[in-house]
Amino acid sequence: MIPRYPSDQAVLARHGWVQAVATVLGALVAMGVVAALGLWAAGALDLPDGAFPRVVTATVVTAVGGTIKLSGSAGGLADSEAGLTVIPLSVTLTGALVLGAGFLRPLRHRAVAGGRELAGWAARIAVLWLAGLLALAYAARQTFRPSLGDDTLSDLGDLFGASPEVGFTADVPQSVLFGLLWLAGVLVLALLVSRRAPLPARLLPLQQSVRPAAHAMVVLLLAYVVLGILVALVVAVTRGHTPQTLAVILLGLPNLVWLTLTLGLGATWNGRVEGPFGLPMPHVLDEVLRSKDTAALDLRTLAEHDGRVWWLLVVDAVLLLSVAFLMAACSPTRVRAWQHALHLAVALALTVLMICLIGRISVHYGLSVLGIGDLGGGLGGKLFLKPELWSAVGLGALWGLVTGFLGALLARPVHRKGEIKPADG
Repeated sequence: MIPRYPSDQAVLARHGWVQAVATVLGALVAMGVVAALGLWAAGALDLPDGAFPRVVTATVVTAVGGTIKLSGSAGGLADSEAGLTVIPLSVTLTGALVLGAGFLRPLRHRAVAGGRELAGWAARIAVLWLAGLLALAYAARQTFRPSLGDDTLSDLGDLFGASPEVGFTADVPQSVLFGLLWLAGVLVLALLVSRRAPLPARLLPLQQSVRPAAHAMVVLLLAYVVLGILVALVVAVTRGHTPQTLAVILLGLPNLVWLTLTLGLGATWNGRVEGPFGLPMPHVLDEVLRSKDTAALDLRTLAEHDGRVWWLLVVDAVLLLSVAFLMAACSPTRVRAWQHALHLAVALALTVLMICLIGRISVHYGLSVLGIGDLGGGLGGKLFLKPELWSAVGLGALWGLVTGFLGALLARPVHRKGEIKPADG
């Protein structure tokens, strides 16, 4: 007789609102805490007019794909302009992990689940997520007057009507739309990555073809984050700058480490830094991006400033071989080496594409007083970083083919015929 688990099945059948509330609320709280700690470490607690909570809210909105519009004014004698496009991926990753775990938890004791069943559970989470998005988007707005740093300058600014005001507001429709798309992506990826989560019967073939490769890519990305944390902590201990390092870890560590992943594959990013902007770590990135109007960021240009960057090739090779071995070891024996290579090539190409799309950075501001000063020049600054997209994706596919094939050969001794080895996730 096959044992039954009435309590677990009852929980799954009703997909309670309590669990959905706990999942959504847990994700939003976790993201808010990470964003607040990161901004506190970056010194944002000193923002005037009690702007800190609103800045935290805006950070969470941008972390799920929302749009924040910046505005500035310096009175009748001056003009200003600003723009910001960057995703704080540490906050994004935190929310994705909490949401994914909460979504999968009620499904953990099932082998197969109906499509309507999964859709019903996802819909409850989506309804609550929509409510949370709306609340965050409407709260993410603030206008404040930054200090000019000197009493005399402040008095002159008030006298001539050139005291600066800075503001931001969330684009509610865009933020809600992209936030819902982000949620859908997280839930779909959670089902693909976890080999223990149930799938509808018609999608069971994905269990053997897609899931091992998807799981391998998540392991690769998380491994780079863990390595980045270790390196950042070593830098903080040996060189100081602990608050700045903590801010990088809590706000943008995946932005940096996933960028280095693509650089190790041979990808090229183009960018420029001018004015007071800078990349917090490593310093070599800032040096290269300040060298030309538009600098090419790749292993060669980085090596001109620090030859140790060639180790990125070794790190990429070791980690990719490791996840290729994991993918092959968790797949049936009947999957051939060339199929493993093809699966990993597609998975890595899509992963690189995702990194290139979400890792772009564009920041600029400018100030002009009485026509003196260029909105993008001497009284302003800018930072942008964008990839050479299709060459990066092609390199990812090539690396996936090679390491996928080698990983399959290395995994042959650990296979059992027809067996799919269990793994956590």
